[in-house]
Amino acid sequence: MDQKTILSNKLYLYLTEFFAGMSVMAVELGASRLLAPYFSSSQIVWTIIIGTIMIAMALGNIYGGRNADKNPNPDRLYARILVAAVWIACIPAVGKYVILAISAALVFTVNSNFLVWAGFLACMVIFVFPLFLLGTVTPSLVKYTMDSLTDSGKTVGMLNASNTIGSIIGTFLPTFVTIPSVGTSVTFLVFAGILLFLSVIYFLRAGRGRKRTAAACLIFLACCVTGRADSFAFWEQNLAYEGESVYNYLQVKEDDRQVILSTNVLFGVQSILKKDGGLTGMYYDYALAAPFMADVMEKEEFRVLILGNGTGTFASQCRRYFDSAQVEGVEIDEKITGLARQYFELPEEVKVYTYDGRAYLNVADGKYDVVMVDAYQDITIPFQMSSKEFFTLVKEHLTEDGVMVVNMNMRGQTQGNINQYLADTIASVFDEVYTADVPGTTNRELYASNAGELLSRFSDNRKKAADPKLFGMMRQAELALVPYRTGGYLMTDDRAPVELLGMKAIDDLIFGEIEYYKQIVRQEGISGLLKQLQ
Repeated sequence: MDQKTILSNKLYLYLTEFFAGMSVMAVELGASRLLAPYFSSSQIVWTIIIGTIMIAMALGNIYGGRNADKNPNPDRLYARILVAAVWIACIPAVGKYVILAISAALVFTVNSNFLVWAGFLACMVIFVFPLFLLGTVTPSLVKYTMDSLTDSGKTVGMLNASNTIGSIIGTFLPTFVTIPSVGTSVTFLVFAGILLFLSVIYFLRAGRGRKRTAAACLIFLACCVTGRADSFAFWEQNLAYEGESVYNYLQVKEDDRQVILSTNVLFGVQSILKKDGGLTGMYYDYALAAPFMADVMEKEEFRVLILGNGTGTFASQCRRYFDSAQVEGVEIDEKITGLARQYFELPEEVKVYTYDGRAYLNVADGKYDVVMVDAYQDITIPFQMSSKEFFTLVKEHLTEDGVMVVNMNMRGQTQGNINQYLADTIASVFDEVYTADVPGTTNRELYASNAGELLSRFSDNRKKAADPKLFGMMRQAELALVPYRTGGYLMTDDRAPVELLGMKAIDDLIFGEIEYYKQIVRQEGISGLLKQLQ
């Protein structure tokens, strides 16, 4: 079958445009999930993804148009789609290794904006080339589908409509169907397979390119075998669970002492269960000071609300140590709540609502003795839960002697750091604010109330703790408490630069941790570093 016959089949050309648009959006969404476990899913990372993809598409549009004018041969277009399909299929197999290699190289070569540089270079290396190739589709198809200038508007309109409809489906399908059900890796393979099928059909009908299509199919099959695993932390062994939800990459690790949930490979522990039923040794223990501050030992009914319940570490502790505690949790990720019941022994009497924390406060009408805000993970602090308006909403849901406790994940040292912004914003709403740094971590707990005499109430109530370990822990927390002095920083719904502040904090943490190794490299070279790591 010759080219003229193929090009006369407008439906096939419109389908090409449709599936190209669908695949571009699917790859873009897949890119966010591939990068999130290593660089977070903040607005900064999304900006990098969108920006690099737009660069790739723009360059593809230019190249595709010029190439179609010089050599209007559809073989060249479908060969590019074939290459794009193979490249996308390879992403699950090699993408995570590329990300870690780039990150390792940049750790020793850049001194600031690590997330920006690492995310940008990872996007450039992994995603720009296949999306550049897909960017050539539209201008090429305009050349092939145009019969005359009299119907040029109709033709271009139909092509754009096909691309747009495909893009819409390519937006919703990965987010709500493929990524939650089969994972990011298989999602890449599914859309690579669609593009591959499209190209193979063309070359089979044209009676040409059998060798290239056979080679592409073999590579695709190899990628299906090697790239199907959804393990982002591929160095981990014997994970109890690893998977993805609409919102998160999820990983559960279990040993004979504890069970741990991580939602980002490079950003530590999000929830923990100690199998001996004791304290965690983490910030959750310091957060237990809040119920004592709110007179938990004096109340027959004590209500606790946790915004960012996770797998219920704090909820379980409140139920364990305070008989009067009635605990409610709010967790936006329903899959995490399922893991809480399955792996983390979250008590059935703890009600968990699948909601955004602020949205829940907008519809809830109850008041609570303690509200814990623990929705801040690495750089991905939701701006709507960091503003003066949000903390005012929390205050309205507290009883007269109620206490808000906030876990601040990234303890900054420089002036105007993210924790200072958060604490100053809270201090603009509450009369009393105290902080306590958690030893051996980057966490800082903040306690806020308008009841007055927070320290004296805590000091009196903590002595009534029946559990000896809890008693000692509360004494340690009391010694760590420091009254907060505001510096005048403020975040509002209109202006809350949490991504930029978080990025700076992450930079400080990363480069603080690796300074020791950088010093070894400067003095002894790479060989010295390798000896140190052995």
